[in-house]
Amino acid sequence: MIPIAEPCLGEEELKNVIEAIKSGWISSKGKFIEEFEEKFARYCGVKYGVATSNGTVALHLALTALGIREGDEVFIPTLTFIATANTVRYTGAKPVFVDSHPDYWCIDPGKIEEKVTLRAKAIIPVHLYGHPCDMNPIMKIAKKYNLYVIEDAAEAHGTEYKGRKVGSFGDISCFSFYGNKIITTGEGGMCLTNDKKLAEKMRILRDHGMNPKKRYWYDIIGFNYRMTNLQAAVGVAQLEKIDKFIERKREIARWYSEGLKDLEEKGFIKLHPEMPWAKSVYWMYSILIEDKFRMNREELAGKLGDNRIETRPFFHPIHVMPSYNKEEETFLVAKNLSERGINLPSSVNLKKEEIKKISSVIRKI
Repeated sequence: MIPIAEPCLGEEELKNVIEAIKSGWISSKGKFIEEFEEKFARYCGVKYGVATSNGTVALHLALTALGIREGDEVFIPTLTFIATANTVRYTGAKPVFVDSHPDYWCIDPGKIEEKVTLRAKAIIPVHLYGHPCDMNPIMKIAKKYNLYVIEDAAEAHGTEYKGRKVGSFGDISCFSFYGNKIITTGEGGMCLTNDKKLAEKMRILRDHGMNPKKRYWYDIIGFNYRMTNLQAAVGVAQLEKIDKFIERKREIARWYSEGLKDLEEKGFIKLHPEMPWAKSVYWMYSILIEDKFRMNREELAGKLGDNRIETRPFFHPIHVMPSYNKEEETFLVAKNLSERGINLPSSVNLKKEEIKKISSVIRKI
């Protein structure tokens, strides 16, 4: 089976983990945690990093630190992983869904402003599948209406918008280091910010709300959202390889484009886009099935599976989920993308011959 994704781990990660174990610091204290926070923040061009136990709690931590609460409204794309919406609900706030842009699949900035009310407090742009959102108009809307911006960069480590890395635009940005991400710590996440006070507040909140100057004294209600030193040890080693991983991801995207461009020219599929202002990391290389293909996405996935090629469908729009029940709203672009989109194997471990095989099988189908 050619897997959809898999981590790329080596001797460097093992060496760091052994060092952490030998030190005795295997929980939420140890040298690798601060090292990982500092180095990842620097890599993204941001001052402060706050490591967390996963990407979902990173989003919740960010929202809580910014004071998002019951009655507030937060704009999010409907086409995203469910955690983006769930974390808004954790705070008691209301996620306000926005349609996708047809050209690059992320939140459509042109459809945010029409939904702004007096209760609006924040925007969470999601850099979907490794492609950046169009951040300039998003930041302009945020400034006009005094809204916070929380970048959901869970799938976009190293992605660039107009030459600047994502994660450096918002008040806070959130990353995931799950096993299938560009770099991994197994589970794990991080919040980045240029605001020292926000960073300090998030560090307190992630540690049960304990007063940093008075041990076991709790001025506020917090959470246990800490990353372990073992996870951070893996992260430090992974970060040394991130540029090579991204270079390989982009190379894989080129191989797919070369192998499938004739199908796009003939109108059977649409290849993964990259806008002129973007540098995508192609976390997942994805294609859209066109009507001319005469087969739906599920049928194609089944046939690829028969050839031992693992795939996964695009996210379902959140507004159709029973837990959100907003089907009365129409998000035509997101619905269309969701029904037609399929993620192809995207691991950095893939060889050119495997990409050629996948492309060949799709052409035969």
